[in-house]
Amino acid sequence: MTDAADANATHTEAPSASRRGRDARRAARVQRGGVSVPYITRNIPLTEVLSEEAMQIIEHNAETLLEEVGIEFREYPRALELLKAAGCDIKGERVRFPRGLARKLIQTAPSQYIQHARNGERNVVIGGNNTVFAPNYGSPFVHDLDKGRRYGTIEDFRNFVKLAYANPYVHHSGGTVCEPVDLPVNKRHLEMIYAHMRLSDKPFMGSVTAPERAQDTVDMAKILFGEDFIQQNTVCTSLINANSPMVWDNTMLGAADVYAQNNQACIITPFILSGAMSPVTVAGTLTQVLAEVLAGVSFLQLVRPGAPAIFGTFVSTLSMQSGAPTFGTPEAALAIYGAGQLARRMKLPFRSGGSLCASKIPDAQAAYESANTLIPAMFGGVNFMLHSAGWLEGGLSASYEKFVMDFDQLGAMHVLAKGVDMSENGQAMDAFHQVEPGGHFLGCAHTQANFETAFYRSNISDNNSVEQWEAEGKQDAAQRANRIWKKTLAEYEAPAIDPGVDEALRDFIERKKAAVPDANY
Repeated sequence: MTDAADANATHTEAPSASRRGRDARRAARVQRGGVSVPYITRNIPLTEVLSEEAMQIIEHNAETLLEEVGIEFREYPRALELLKAAGCDIKGERVRFPRGLARKLIQTAPSQYIQHARNGERNVVIGGNNTVFAPNYGSPFVHDLDKGRRYGTIEDFRNFVKLAYANPYVHHSGGTVCEPVDLPVNKRHLEMIYAHMRLSDKPFMGSVTAPERAQDTVDMAKILFGEDFIQQNTVCTSLINANSPMVWDNTMLGAADVYAQNNQACIITPFILSGAMSPVTVAGTLTQVLAEVLAGVSFLQLVRPGAPAIFGTFVSTLSMQSGAPTFGTPEAALAIYGAGQLARRMKLPFRSGGSLCASKIPDAQAAYESANTLIPAMFGGVNFMLHSAGWLEGGLSASYEKFVMDFDQLGAMHVLAKGVDMSENGQAMDAFHQVEPGGHFLGCAHTQANFETAFYRSNISDNNSVEQWEAEGKQDAAQRANRIWKKTLAEYEAPAIDPGVDEALRDFIERKKAAVPDANY
């Protein structure tokens, strides 16, 4: 059943009693998980693809790139002034770093930090052995089985915030989960930030599309957390993308400046499609990634020593035949592994990965490509994983169904990251004494004591007989996800907030909106 109308007809028919029971059990498992599932602390070993010699070569080459070629800091005189005072060679907007200077400047950045949520139980630690999942970011379009592909709206934005809030396996509300194109460009950030603050109590990301919008984010955070609190604590982690190759532009620098001044974290991220924005080789791409990160983090530390910074990398590949972006490729996986090693070498938290795909619908291509990004990110030591749920069509679309399907896989990652249980219960020796040779373990006391938690149980997969599957409507995974997201939104309840704080936020937003006319730039 591929037609949206036919699919919707299936979604609306009355569920069978057995399916209602199974849905209830699934909901109960998710509810239990929501209470007990914090961000991930990994107990599995890291995969490292670079030798010590290889890392030394890449670091040497990155330093050479910064010293001989340089990196442009465009249309932002303050950055040039700070970098010149620090010892950089400035010619026009081209900045060249003396060998070793950038590595020295970044040493004041913390190796890990706490991002505080308005609900302190949802604080996350960024860095170390921790992995924090954040949802999709930046898509202008949204997609679902009922309405197909369309431009995103503020209603869609709010729905995605609610879905991320309701799922226990997503630790962070994210940022621009989709682009609400029904609101003016110069004002939409106010409603986006408010949605994160009001509809969720998880940590969130701020606006970076203009310095004044970053300042609005900071000012709203002051209302929510208190001005003194945010100067001493980090409550916002925001995405600052390089204009690769080797350019930092004034929009990103201005936003980064605002956040760093106020002790808020920035993800310094080269955004690279290898073959177009970097060399086609993994080693060459990693050299560029390291150079761009070193330059960006250096700027943050000159603005405010100790400002939190994340070593970010978004690396994928291109089809050399069509020029289209490709995802889930082995070269991209190698880049994630290598960048993770370089981030740890620089003693910075690491951002990469996600559930990335080029597929236009939540199908097998989407699943394979997403898995081929998600797994390397887990074993590569990613600390902050943006795009962990909902990404479709190379990031152009945020999918309701894929949000739910990805949530399911994130739950599996929580179990994988725990590693092997070597406790007395995990060793299961009493089970061997309870079962005679040739017997079975289904009825033994050890199995009975552990059956609820023994294995991760998917909320999406159907493992029943074909007869039962046919009786329940022959639904595929996307159709089951469609039912789940609708049920989740129908049952959503907003977290409590101080009415005075909420009123102050709305007053700030309305005053900001009234101060300037609508503009789409």
